[in-house]
Amino acid sequence: MVEPLRTVVPQQRRGAFRLTIDPVFGGLFWGKLLSSVGVWVHGVVAAIVVFASTHSALAVGLVSVCQFAPQLLLTPLSGTMADKGHVWGQMLGGRILCCLGSLSLAAWFAHRGIVDGWSGAIPVLAASLLVGLGFVLGGPAQQSVIPRLVRADELPTAMMLNTTPMTVARIAGPAVGAVVAGQIGPAPAFAIAAGTHLVFAVIIAAIRFPRPEPHRDGVDYSVRAALRHVWHDKPLLLLLIAVTAAGVGSEPTITLAPALAHSLHGNDGLVGGLTSCFGLGAGLGLMLVTTAGTWRGQSWVTFTGLSAMSAGMFAVAVAPFLPAALIGFAVAGFGFTWTMSAASTMVQQRVPDSLRGRVMAFWMIGFVGGRPMAAAALGGVADATDVHIAIGTMCVLLAVAATACRPKALD
Repeated sequence: MVEPLRTVVPQQRRGAFRLTIDPVFGGLFWGKLLSSVGVWVHGVVAAIVVFASTHSALAVGLVSVCQFAPQLLLTPLSGTMADKGHVWGQMLGGRILCCLGSLSLAAWFAHRGIVDGWSGAIPVLAASLLVGLGFVLGGPAQQSVIPRLVRADELPTAMMLNTTPMTVARIAGPAVGAVVAGQIGPAPAFAIAAGTHLVFAVIIAAIRFPRPEPHRDGVDYSVRAALRHVWHDKPLLLLLIAVTAAGVGSEPTITLAPALAHSLHGNDGLVGGLTSCFGLGAGLGLMLVTTAGTWRGQSWVTFTGLSAMSAGMFAVAVAPFLPAALIGFAVAGFGFTWTMSAASTMVQQRVPDSLRGRVMAFWMIGFVGGRPMAAAALGGVADATDVHIAIGTMCVLLAVAATACRPKALD
């Protein structure tokens, strides 16, 4: 729900701890942290059961296609709705859709269990599509509301905290999902994922967000106006490319993790272990990103993050042994946190309030919308050639993105 526009932050600058205990920003932070774990539980368990049914990396890639393809078509509309003041309803509705998607799979597997072939994969893909629609509805609103909850000098800290749920979820979510699915079964794992979204929905329903700026006459609220603004602001365009590269570059940790674990003679537990190593590296990066941004600047952090992601994928591709894979994913996770935190902060700082919802919709399209194409392409390359060749391809793409997003270009 919303309340009349008022000053919601004190004059004294708040640090990370005070932001996390703030009734509004803190509620959003903890709710997002919990639901992000649920997203990763759903994603990892879906990858495990689809691979068990089909033994195809391409089929696993279709899980990400179903979850993230809706971003390409519907997110701009969702961003326009956010700019027009529908933030609270969008966030609540998005959580409800995500909850229903995971809950339907919990019921399916409790009744049928794992079914061989595509008949066992199709229900997972359909439910993942419902989860993806939840991402579309609530994602831009959730991102665009953050600057309204903090002061300008608190924004870098707030954006670092905004990255924290994704980082922690990458550590906890895959491990929880793989362990629960392996020891108890997929039905309880999907039920856990549904429960996290339900709790976040309750939190959103209880929070009073500040009312957005009123709809102003003469302001162009079209998607075309936002596209025109991004096109003419070259550093902003490059920052969105950096976010896209980070999202696409993280995809091998889901799509290719089952195939990579199989090539390393591992089991389902190794799938969660590989993905969690990416999260552990991301957690280390989170501890250092604020200091690095203050020391060298956000543009340098963005470039370094993309370079680290490329280097990590290179390690996995050229040294196909378990220690190299674990270390390589950790280095890539480190770079992921640096890229997302720094690039997202710079995006928020450059965007006018009247365009924020739509530009953050482009942010969402970049971050998750590119993943379906990456998932399908990586899965197809892995099936046709080898999983290490697919990872090497991602290494090259990340290196190209890092070259384009040099600090001078971003400044």
